[in-house]
Amino acid sequence: MTTSSLVLGPIMRHVDETSASIWVETRDAARVTVRAGRQSWEARTFAVHGHHYALVEAEGLEPGAVVPYTVEIDGNHSWPDPDSEFPPPVIATLKPGAQLRLAYGSCRTSVPHDASGNRTHGVDSLRAYALALAAGSGTASGTTNGTTWPELVVFLGDQVYADSTSEEMQEFIRARRDIKEPPGEELKDYEEYAHLYHLAWSDPANRWLLSTLPSAMIFDDHDIRDDWNASLSWKKKMEATSWWHERIVAGLSSYWVYQHLGNLSPQERAEDVIWQQIVLHPGGDEPDLSAELDRFAELADQDPASYRWSFCRDFGDTRLIVVDSRAARNLDPERRALLDGAEMTWLDGQMRGGFRHLLVATSLPFLLPMGLHHVESWNEAISEGAWGKLAARAGEKLRQAVDLEHWGAFQQSFRDVAAMATEVADGKRGPAPETVTFLSGDVHFSYVAEVERSSGSRILQAVCSPIRNPLPRLMRSFGAVMSYGLAVPIGALVARSARVPDPPFRWSRVRGPWFSNNLASLEVSDDGLHLWWETGVVDGGDDLNPRLENVASLTMAPRTPQEHAARSGRTSP
Repeated sequence: MTTSSLVLGPIMRHVDETSASIWVETRDAARVTVRAGRQSWEARTFAVHGHHYALVEAEGLEPGAVVPYTVEIDGNHSWPDPDSEFPPPVIATLKPGAQLRLAYGSCRTSVPHDASGNRTHGVDSLRAYALALAAGSGTASGTTNGTTWPELVVFLGDQVYADSTSEEMQEFIRARRDIKEPPGEELKDYEEYAHLYHLAWSDPANRWLLSTLPSAMIFDDHDIRDDWNASLSWKKKMEATSWWHERIVAGLSSYWVYQHLGNLSPQERAEDVIWQQIVLHPGGDEPDLSAELDRFAELADQDPASYRWSFCRDFGDTRLIVVDSRAARNLDPERRALLDGAEMTWLDGQMRGGFRHLLVATSLPFLLPMGLHHVESWNEAISEGAWGKLAARAGEKLRQAVDLEHWGAFQQSFRDVAAMATEVADGKRGPAPETVTFLSGDVHFSYVAEVERSSGSRILQAVCSPIRNPLPRLMRSFGAVMSYGLAVPIGALVARSARVPDPPFRWSRVRGPWFSNNLASLEVSDDGLHLWWETGVVDGGDDLNPRLENVASLTMAPRTPQEHAARSGRTSP
């Protein structure tokens, strides 16, 4: 029989051919056991600010195996609930030589899945996806809508909104403190972050999905606060408040616990400075990491080079690089960079050929629609003084007001990464892949763009945003106008007026934009790189059981001279 000792999870995290990492939050200090077939693995919990967690490392598994598992807490069965309507959770190890399939997206608010929540925030695409997979099969080797289960889902930021909270979250805050005092309805400390993650991950359908489908995660601004690290001016303004220090420490420490820890392979985890405190803790009692984790988070904020949140994984002939485009910034106006020197050097080392596809996952789109890219590059120039001090103050206000802080607003970083991508695509860093594809979210509309090239590999941008947080209709029209049409030549003109050099290459839209809530999928196939976007649709007022509907799909075939000349055969119905 299940018990309430399991607060959150289990969540399937890093999985390779022979091992799997299963994360849980428990009510009390405990020993957590995972059983699969005749094998079992155990871990003790560690504590952070009164909460208890464990990450169980299941090792010695068979490659390509799909094995149901259970979770016990202090010897009591805790997962799955025998009365659950969902299939048993499984550990599905990677199959050697298999082509990669993954799902990805960003921006998902934690509001109820009833008629009211769907009316204000739309249907949760992740939940619709979970229901479709549950109905299609009971194992990760099954199919739904003719598509096999992915090996991974990548969450590209804004899994939780610390600065724009739901009514449920605000009720929790009111029970603890005066919500009229700063930071008001926004999150204040670790306890509030823990509750927000519970709201985000406890829905039964999503909880089941996360218990079976391995996940990788990276933060974006709303995990901490809107425009996080947009500029030095923004950072100084936050640091002058009475509440920011506690907020950033809680945000980064909870991120390490709830999101980052499971990104690491067993080998990477063994080298992690915080994880070592758990492994090396003497005796059988539960280690308390509260003070150590707070010190670590404070240092990570003040000195980004002290810790790397980015990570890289190879899946057969496909490499996935997940890039931190928030915490690793250098905000010094003289050395302004979206990735500081240490982070850029690390990325440079990962950007290599020899793979069929090179996937670069960054929460912020690398290739914004060109109109927006020009506007952001112009805004950076005037904010940093190209038109004088008065214009700089106006530019900074505009930057923070309308979120002009993507790759285009960090021109040197954009050009450095563009050079890397071009060198890979031209075969100068090993055998050229079929594509260099940037996977992103953040902007609350989805699209595909491609760099205009006469030879070499394709360089693509594929955005999926939001999973659940659509733009108001007025903002959709504004975004479309700013992104395309006259915005491109006008944007280029104003950028040149601030002496911003032209981009190192041009790119254009392949498909999109579309503004619905979506979860995107990617599959490496014999025909090329297959991409599609799906959304949840409510029929007959049945808000709790949305169906999954295709929004768009296309296959990016390997480039040939004939295909480039004809510019045809790009999309599938």
